[in-house]
Amino acid sequence: MEDTNETDDPASPPKQTKVDTSFQVAFSELRKSEFFKEELPGPSKSKDTSKFNTLLVNPKQKGNPLLKFITNVPWEYSEIVPDYVMGKTTCALFLSIRYHQLNPDYIHERLKTLGSAYNLRVLLVQVDMSEPLHALKHLTRMCILADLTLMLAWNAEDAGRIIETYKIYENKPPDAIMDRSETAPYQKLINSLTTIRSVNKTDATILLSTFGTLSELIKVKPNTLALCPGIGLQKAERIYKTLHEPFLRAPRSVKK
Repeated sequence: MEDTNETDDPASPPKQTKVDTSFQVAFSELRKSEFFKEELPGPSKSKDTSKFNTLLVNPKQKGNPLLKFITNVPWEYSEIVPDYVMGKTTCALFLSIRYHQLNPDYIHERLKTLGSAYNLRVLLVQVDMSEPLHALKHLTRMCILADLTLMLAWNAEDAGRIIETYKIYENKPPDAIMDRSETAPYQKLINSLTTIRSVNKTDATILLSTFGTLSELIKVKPNTLALCPGIGLQKAERIYKTLHEPFLRAPRSVKK
């Protein structure tokens, strides 16, 4: 009998199976759909967006001690106009009071180069002189005119933490910064004072900011309390009486 089975010829192309054909048909339909050109999730291929994942530092800042204290965010040197770029729309210029006294035109030239490329422009000033008031007055006026946010640091560590914090909160909502924990000791004290009748949070804040601590507040007489804004004599007497009530009430005598 003649063998009807075909022998496999290595030179001949492999035959397409039914599965291969089905896949090609399905794939050809997929190429025509809207999903074929849709970008799949994965690492960004755009250099412009990936560079903002790190804090960008101008190479001119090499040797600045504040860089040693930026430890919670990644940073790298980059050819940028400002000294630091903390986000797509946020940058900072660094200046020390001592250097400003020696080179008063330096910051003006930097601002001309910077222009209005960023929405939030921070002027980070390190106070390294014992009498900085005159220089700070001049810099404050300049910040108002040039739409700058003035931030003061008293040493390199403070300066590094400020730059680092701007980067950390780059994509955080405003309430993440403004929110105050209800369990904080200060907030607990505010809440306690507002339990006194007619005393609100504004009154409690004024009292604590005026006298500093609860122990000092307890020592104040009603006439002095009444001098605080919004605290009249009647409210002052109520506060004084509440703060001087005994925590433990005397037990009632049992009638025989």
